[in-house]
Amino acid sequence: MDIDWTLVVMAAAWAIILGGAGGFLTEIGEWYRNLEKPSWQPPDWLFGPVWTVILGLSGWSFYLASKEATTTNDALIIGGLFAVNFIFHFAWSPLFFKAKRPDWALLENVFLWLSVLSLVVVLPRYSQLAGQLNWAYLAW
Repeated sequence: MDIDWTLVVMAAAWAIILGGAGGFLTEIGEWYRNLEKPSWQPPDWLFGPVWTVILGLSGWSFYLASKEATTTNDALIIGGLFAVNFIFHFAWSPLFFKAKRPDWALLENVFLWLSVLSLVVVLPRYSQLAGQLNWAYLAW
């Protein structure tokens, strides 16, 4: 198996930066604790481990799909999908935790979810597993 280390570094950086930024921008303070939350919301301690797994799987999908890109256009499509997802994923925490605007974060979440759906739909053209690795992201 031939490993493309440039792609490994890019995929890992994508996941690490998103996970790190999300953690850094998340403030579990009085404002958050006083929000009315649904009974089905997972406990706060679960978010870090779950996002680590989800972003790790998605980063792996970035690697798998990119490795199978046979043209520059394919690489641009895959890179574009992950760039758009990066932007929408990155934007959620500042909207929710810094701006304290759950309404804006909910609206932005529609675009984030659509960007994840695009990964699930488009990546199987390059790698079936790459698309499947994003199902957890879509479901969460």
